[in-house]
Amino acid sequence: MSEAAERGGLLKALGPGFLFAGTAVGVSHIVQSTRAGALFGLALIVVVIAANVLKYPGFAFGPRYAAATGTSLLEAYRRQGRWALVLYGLLTIGTMFAVQAAVTITTAGLSIAIFGVGPGLWAHAAILTVLAGAIAGLGQFKLLDWVVKIIVVVLTVATLVATALALPKIDWAGAAWTLDAGQLTPQTIFFCAALIGWMPTALDIAVWHSLWTLARRDETGHAPTAREVLFEFKVG
Repeated sequence: MSEAAERGGLLKALGPGFLFAGTAVGVSHIVQSTRAGALFGLALIVVVIAANVLKYPGFAFGPRYAAATGTSLLEAYRRQGRWALVLYGLLTIGTMFAVQAAVTITTAGLSIAIFGVGPGLWAHAAILTVLAGAIAGLGQFKLLDWVVKIIVVVLTVATLVATALALPKIDWAGAAWTLDAGQLTPQTIFFCAALIGWMPTALDIAVWHSLWTLARRDETGHAPTAREVLFEFKVG
């Protein structure tokens, strides 16, 4: 394969990784990670890194499976038996409402804080829900992919700028790198468990990622290789 063709294949594969990033950035990053820093300084940074490293193979498996087989992980579950699909469905139903509510309320609160105007928290949440539903339902994957790419790029640039501005102001000498014995309470353990579970996101997103990979293939007409989807995942 020529270098130009290889580069073209990588560009056509771009999309699902951005959706993964956009899905992962939520309450875990905006609320839980900042709360971890406020309560424990830098003591939980090892926990955050470990969660990402240990979950990486599971996250990467979704797009790699889709590229290798041309089917999603839902099809893989179906081949194991109906019980696997039912179990995944119960897991999804058991978490989707609480997760959606938490993310929507947090986003609505941020919207009010940023713009300073609006009809109120619940109205903001309703508007955001309808808008997101319209993007996914009417525009389907193509519009969703386009919107998320813009959002992720803006968030990335904003994060880099904010980090560059904040780093010189950090009191590194006074930052806590370890937990004190008095902090090892049941509340801390439960908080760490929640932080690990949702940092960067839940493992079942691998199923969504396999579906996004297939949707991107159908949109572009390009069947990505396992190498291309892995590169695209790392970019996202």
